[in-house]
Amino acid sequence: MSMNSVFEQLHKKLIVSCQAEGESPFNSPQGVTDFAMAAIMGGASAIRTCGIEKTKSIVDNTNVPVIGLTKAYFADGTVCITGTFQDVADLIATGTDIIAVDGTFRLRENGLTGPEYIAEIKKRYSNTLIMADISTVEEAIACKEAGADCVSTTLCGYTPETIAESKNGPSIDVLRNCVNSLPDYPVFAEGRYNTPKEAAMAIEAGAWAVVIGSAITRPHLITQWFVEAITKLNI
Repeated sequence: MSMNSVFEQLHKKLIVSCQAEGESPFNSPQGVTDFAMAAIMGGASAIRTCGIEKTKSIVDNTNVPVIGLTKAYFADGTVCITGTFQDVADLIATGTDIIAVDGTFRLRENGLTGPEYIAEIKKRYSNTLIMADISTVEEAIACKEAGADCVSTTLCGYTPETIAESKNGPSIDVLRNCVNSLPDYPVFAEGRYNTPKEAAMAIEAGAWAVVIGSAITRPHLITQWFVEAITKLNI
């Protein structure tokens, strides 16, 4: 797919993040692929997933664009998205359409900030589409300048500087600031969009597309939400 055809397919559409970790019964290539196929039946226009084997399975068994990534962790325990050049090479080999990369200003093991890392990826793999996962508008601007093909608000609320955002639902203000600062550039909304209303709010705020994960593909978390709501009643 060319860059234009991929982004045209995703404009103002829903992307479903099919990820499973730890003891989840869906934590296998087949498990996340089943979720992806169900999401596509419901109208998802693309799938985002984590892990080389899982990405390959979804690419091989679906016919929509796939956003692939890997996860590791910084020394402080916060998540790092696709943090090594080997991960990038392995994801390219899966045939994934877009690779999500940590675009934050944090230094990773290779000594580069997110924007610097993205610039080097584009030097090595100029035809690979890169989604920069960012936490602030400043990072979004820097990643675009570094050559990222799009940005996503995925990490707002998940870095030490933005952790307070995680308590307030989706980061709509950060999304709006990114959209306003990067006109005519694909800005994706992701992170704590847990209801259809919030997804619609993201599109109304100018998001190129909205990525929904836990509210669709993590049934143990959805169950916890209901249990907690009932427990708080204390009846």
